[in-house]
Amino acid sequence: MSILRFRKSGGHSPDYPFILLILLLTVFGLVMLSSASSDLGKIKFKDPYYHLKHQLLYGLSLGIVGFIGASFLNYRWWQKLAFPLLIIGLVCLTLVFTPLGLSHSGSNRWVNIGEFSFQPAELLKLIFIIYLAAWFSDKKSRQTDFSTGFLPFLVVCGAVTFLILIQPSTTTVAIIMSSALIVYFASGAKLRYIAGTIILGIAVLACFVCLTDYRIARVTTFWQTIMNGSSSVNVEGQGYHINQSLIAIGSGGLFGVGLGQSVLKYKYLPEPIGDSIFAVIAEELGFIGASLLIIVFLTFLLRGFMIAKKSCDQFARLTVIGFMCIIGIQTFIHIAAISGIMPLTGVPLPFISYGGTSLVIFLTMSGIIVNISKYT
Repeated sequence: MSILRFRKSGGHSPDYPFILLILLLTVFGLVMLSSASSDLGKIKFKDPYYHLKHQLLYGLSLGIVGFIGASFLNYRWWQKLAFPLLIIGLVCLTLVFTPLGLSHSGSNRWVNIGEFSFQPAELLKLIFIIYLAAWFSDKKSRQTDFSTGFLPFLVVCGAVTFLILIQPSTTTVAIIMSSALIVYFASGAKLRYIAGTIILGIAVLACFVCLTDYRIARVTTFWQTIMNGSSSVNVEGQGYHINQSLIAIGSGGLFGVGLGQSVLKYKYLPEPIGDSIFAVIAEELGFIGASLLIIVFLTFLLRGFMIAKKSCDQFARLTVIGFMCIIGIQTFIHIAAISGIMPLTGVPLPFISYGGTSLVIFLTMSGIIVNISKYT
């Protein structure tokens, strides 16, 4: 009854421009996935639409359910369920190391239940932001007190970081923890706590990078490219992926080679439907098409932050800020890495890349923001 009263007293129309931007990104993603995966599906599964069908069945269909459900469910329910959801998320993270876990290319990032599989780390992007927003909107003292605010924040972040790093998934940790830190800052935390967390986070990530050869190789390749140019990089070894990505981006020119006409997406470009899909977009649609996509993302993020700014509810404001940071940081990392601006990482482009769990989570996040927009 309290939720119904809340709806009657404060609810109004949702933010339709925000919904339109979500629709635009999702439809564009399906079109580009169809184009990027056609040759791959034809060769591996004798079906050029295999990956598109899989994305529609396990990503879009469930994502629409999540979006519609979240857009109609009063956002205050998420605040009440924040702690149980966190426990569920942590349990799911540990399941990847059990017989239910699915290993691929040396990574344990999936949980497989029958015909259904999902990535718990993607689920944590939604759950952890909700938990932090609920926690820091409860009592103001938690942001400024060391024993009840800063120290518990470090402990919870440390637990999540450890469980994701050992999968391993370094970039996911960077995305989630950067967004968590921004939420902590937006809640009113002291600057010295923020600075301390940043220093500690950089130290932890640096240690993990130094302990693994492939992470060191990525950083070394990036540094050689910056210092000596791409000609100094071993294009047959660690530099192969970034070299092919840059060739694809450069081949697109101003207007691109045409939708579906990429010559690099199957034989030469690694992960054309996931980690490298922006390179396929740049090759097929050119500088103009890639720039328009970036503009749409920026408009989407700006609209989201406007919803957060208008909200008078601390939980709603922190939740939207966190979700927008997750999407914005992941988008930046994908585009920057595949363009040679930062070390290469394996991170999908939100709403665009192949991956059912990712699409479901981002659409559900968007649905929650749409619901919040009804009360701003």
